Amino acid sequence: MSDHDHGHIEEHIKVYLTVFGALAALTVLTVAASYMNVSTTEAIFLALSIATVKASLVAGYFMHLITERQTIIYILCLTFVLFLVCMFLPLITYIDHTGL
Repeated sequence: MSDHDHGHIEEHIKVYLTVFGALAALTVLTVAASYMNVSTTEAIFLALSIATVKASLVAGYFMHLITERQTIIYILCLTFVLFLVCMFLPLITYIDHTGL
């Protein structure tokens, strides 16, 4: 194995270990947050926020989606448009039936 390949592998290992450290720290933060004296709504919001960050790290680095920017932007835009269609479709049918 050449020195270039060895350096390239070490770079990936460093990134994976950093992401693993961040995931471990966020897991500790999730456990610590469960002991906080907050309302149920705040606890759920905090837990889901931490889980979203953790899922982003896993998808971005372990699933190698961090380099697929253009595809992700396209899928997110399409998802947003379909979300709007699903949200406004009942409103449009309601307006059509009531004649507003």
